[in-house]
Amino acid sequence: MSENNTIIELKGLTKRYGYGDTESFALKDFDLTIKRGEFIMIMGPSGCGKTTLLDIIGLLDRATRGEYYLNGESVASISARRQAKLRAKKIGFIFQNFNLIEDLPIIENVALPLVYTGHTKTSRLKKASSALKRFHLEEREYYLPYQLSGGQQQRVAIARAIVSDPEIILADEPTGNLDSRSSHIVMEELKAIHEEGNTIIMVTHNPALTVYATRVINMLDGQIDTDVKTVADANLPQPISVKIKKKKSDFSSLSNNNEKPKKRKKSHRRKK
Repeated sequence: MSENNTIIELKGLTKRYGYGDTESFALKDFDLTIKRGEFIMIMGPSGCGKTTLLDIIGLLDRATRGEYYLNGESVASISARRQAKLRAKKIGFIFQNFNLIEDLPIIENVALPLVYTGHTKTSRLKKASSALKRFHLEEREYYLPYQLSGGQQQRVAIARAIVSDPEIILADEPTGNLDSRSSHIVMEELKAIHEEGNTIIMVTHNPALTVYATRVINMLDGQIDTDVKTVADANLPQPISVKIKKKKSDFSSLSNNNEKPKKRKKSHRRKK
């Protein structure tokens, strides 16, 4: 892991609703630091602030007070317009109820996040088609959502979440409406995405799913009750950007000494 591997930092985050006698807190003086490559599962009873936390991290809501740093930059200093662009490019969302548009074919559902990133329609559909192929749904590109099973719809939702190559995936109960077989398939897909270097923050009520996590946080009354790491920071998947740098370095070292590999290959063929 690189030294500067913090992707999200929350300090004293508070979300208040109502005033006076009706005042309540979804989050209260909430502190959290998230490193690149973590797969965090957030658990806790209903009403403890889990979904509010995801909404704030995903730039869908604002805290009443406190500080939120995304890639070292204070979110408070970012305009609403730029926040929308960051949300489209850097953050992918997966919801319990899939949130697919019923009268759009699934390829257009998957392409939707790219509308906000400057891609042409042809480019959007090509990227969406590629994402669907990853989940073995290429033959259903022009099906409508209601023609798919619940598990297939959630895989479409995951394809939509990753189509813009985001750094962060936020998942709110992604297996909540699925049977055990479909849940397993979805979690294996998320595991594969995580192993590629994405940071995943997932809310769940199912303790059996924590085997996929590198860190498990239990919330209670808008605060962290327990925070347990199951994988050391040094063993987290490297971010995609780090992997690319490594590949370039390896390639350049080969190009600087490209005669030796060629000789080895030739001698190998003679042995055959």
